[in-house]
Amino acid sequence: MSLPDPPSLLPWRLGAEALGAQFAAGSLTPSDALEAVLERVALVNPRINAIVTLDAAGARAAAAASTSRWRAGRALGPLDGVPITIKDNLEVAGLRCTWGSPVFADHLPAQDELPIARLRAAGAVILGKTNCSEFAMAGHTDNAVFGVTRNPWDLKLTAGGSSGGAVAAVAAGLGPLALGTDGGGSTRRPAAHTGLVGFKPSVGRIARAGGLPALFLHYEACGPIGRTVADVALLTRALAAPHPHDPESQAFGNRPFEPPTDPGRLRILHVPAFGQAPVDPLIAEQVENAADRFAALGHRVERATRWDIADDINDRWMALSQCGLAKMLHARSVPRALLSSVAQANADAGAALPGTAMVGLFESMAKLRRALGDCLTQHDVLLTPATAAWPWPVEHNYPDSIAGQAVGPRGHAVFTGFVNAAGLPAISLPCGQSAEGLPNGLQLVGRWGEDSRLFALAAQWERADPWHQRWPAL
Repeated sequence: MSLPDPPSLLPWRLGAEALGAQFAAGSLTPSDALEAVLERVALVNPRINAIVTLDAAGARAAAAASTSRWRAGRALGPLDGVPITIKDNLEVAGLRCTWGSPVFADHLPAQDELPIARLRAAGAVILGKTNCSEFAMAGHTDNAVFGVTRNPWDLKLTAGGSSGGAVAAVAAGLGPLALGTDGGGSTRRPAAHTGLVGFKPSVGRIARAGGLPALFLHYEACGPIGRTVADVALLTRALAAPHPHDPESQAFGNRPFEPPTDPGRLRILHVPAFGQAPVDPLIAEQVENAADRFAALGHRVERATRWDIADDINDRWMALSQCGLAKMLHARSVPRALLSSVAQANADAGAALPGTAMVGLFESMAKLRRALGDCLTQHDVLLTPATAAWPWPVEHNYPDSIAGQAVGPRGHAVFTGFVNAAGLPAISLPCGQSAEGLPNGLQLVGRWGEDSRLFALAAQWERADPWHQRWPAL
């Protein structure tokens, strides 16, 4: 790893909040910042394959318009002029949206889906699209359209998935912010693998409308990704508003998203493991140390000796997207030859599931929500590892063993899917590193609707451990 040079000399190292401050002061323009980022993209992106569709012309036009607004004192807000990348399963008007699949290789959306439209209204500069796994259904980013995305901290290793391109871009300085999606941990685990902040909001907090078919129904959320908690909060604030086409968002009314500065003294339950699922010993140790540090910050921390309420949903969770995939492919009469073997297997599994299995899944989700409701009456926040394993070689789709125990495709992902099933907010934060310098991450999970409190706690953690000052030595 390397520590940063003076930020004023390297605009591509500046976060969204810092860029906005410089735009307001007139010491840097959005156009100048964009050119620095584009130079960085040209230098680094060929090595990591994070951005798969670059819109330099569109970004330059947006940055020029933003520069004019800042000079005229009419900036649209703190994100005006800030470069951002968009995951390739979110539709941006006029930019190819492949969803990581040959099935959508030529898909060119005619309009922005809702979160993208809100980014444009906030003045954000859209750089382009980032790589994702096929149909955003895997924890490793590789596909037949664009190939594999590599981890900036070690190019031999994965950046995770399905938002692997999004996190690789931010970690490498290809824009300070990225918008991903999270249907089972797809922002939180990759963020942990790359030393970033990855947020999964409460169901409905970031409204969605338009876009690709919803394989995960409303359980997949747009997930902001950045280097700092403040930057991710800025992005969340720009997107957090209800919309009539998203019924789940109506529960928030018009309450603004404003994280408090002080989380107060919270009751934190540290859950080191889920049932009998293995966790890498060093990851477990580092999250254990984090629990002690939260206690030192003044919170009341308890340790769960056994916690298996998510085991059933972990066994069933993939069924939801498998059924969604099978339905979508059938409706489009997609030839099997266009699918990878993994996608074919997922679609076949979804098509073979009887209706009783889906009823069982939804019953399991209801049982999980009841159990979590009881748990989060006694505790304010859950603390877990963000991932059970370190990043693995890019040649493999997942680690086949953790702590000497054989695992399947979701073995590394046991800590995240239950959050989606319950509709809760969760945030992944940097927490330690391996002997080789690879980042690790912890996960904080809050009650539904308490996204703001989660951000306040995350900001307190970040002040005590400013990991964002570290950069991979690319």
